Amino acid sequence: MPSSTTFSLKDKIRSHIELLDPVTWISVFPCLACGVMGSGAMQPTVHDYLLLFLLFVMYGPLGTGFSQSVNDYFDLELDRLNEPTRPIPSGRISEKEAAWNWGIVLLVALFASIVLSFHIGGQRGVVFSLCMATGLGLGYVYSAPPFKLKKNIFLSAPAVGISYGFITYLSANVLFSEIRPEVVWLAVLNFFMAMSLIIMNDFKSQKGDAESGMKSLTVLIGPRYTFLTAFIIIDLAFAGFAVLAWQWGFHILMYMILASLVVNIMVQVPIYRDPRTGASFMQGAVTDGFGNAIGKSEVDEHNAFLRFQVINNILFLINQFVAAALIGMKYM
Repeated sequence: MPSSTTFSLKDKIRSHIELLDPVTWISVFPCLACGVMGSGAMQPTVHDYLLLFLLFVMYGPLGTGFSQSVNDYFDLELDRLNEPTRPIPSGRISEKEAAWNWGIVLLVALFASIVLSFHIGGQRGVVFSLCMATGLGLGYVYSAPPFKLKKNIFLSAPAVGISYGFITYLSANVLFSEIRPEVVWLAVLNFFMAMSLIIMNDFKSQKGDAESGMKSLTVLIGPRYTFLTAFIIIDLAFAGFAVLAWQWGFHILMYMILASLVVNIMVQVPIYRDPRTGASFMQGAVTDGFGNAIGKSEVDEHNAFLRFQVINNILFLINQFVAAALIGMKYM
């Protein structure tokens, strides 16, 4: 393994950014955007656009980046097996440098959270700071001993659901207005959606998980039933979304959601039947279309998950953006 001192400053900077895993930052942006839209209170002013920018930085490069950096730091031995090209196992960054990476990002995130909380003020400011503190706390205990929540899917999946799908919505909402009840429901739906996706994302490390004693669902019950479990959660989330849309009076949206559910099931069936090659007609979209955004994998089951994710995420994003826009218009 090459010494970290053999790398140039430019290589070091690039490796530190890679440690923060920029691709994962994208995952929180839709929830943040929908939370803001659902508030119906953001104004087209420099002030509000600056707040929006800071919100995205806090939950993207800082919040999500922190959790990814911590994960790499504490999973060095596992990554030597599963992802040896990552910055630490490849030798591009030392363990000490990695600790500085997530330590500095944590301090900046906390400082930014405190400043914004005081700027918002009142109960909204308290909620905002609690959301950010919860996200950072879960981001740490998810990977760090002695808790290391990721070792057990029954703890790790809810932690991811809260961090990526729930507090993001609430933070974005309270940044501009009082909490909207409809936004809370969207946050709950995203909680379950994030849970189901992290369950399937574990396919990429199933070999290392099995050898190291990680209790991922794919290790406990196998690929087919892991897909089935995740698909049930996703389909129930879409069904619940449709019911909520009807109750809110968004009847056209309800039909859109039900149509999306039907399409999702049509993709789920072949994947359940064959977790390795199911829905292979979507492989081109993964390899040539969205590969840089959602990643690539040498694990067949994880590739099947990526193929499903292209369809599922697009459908869910469209519906939640429409819902957030309609909710926001109601409160304008």
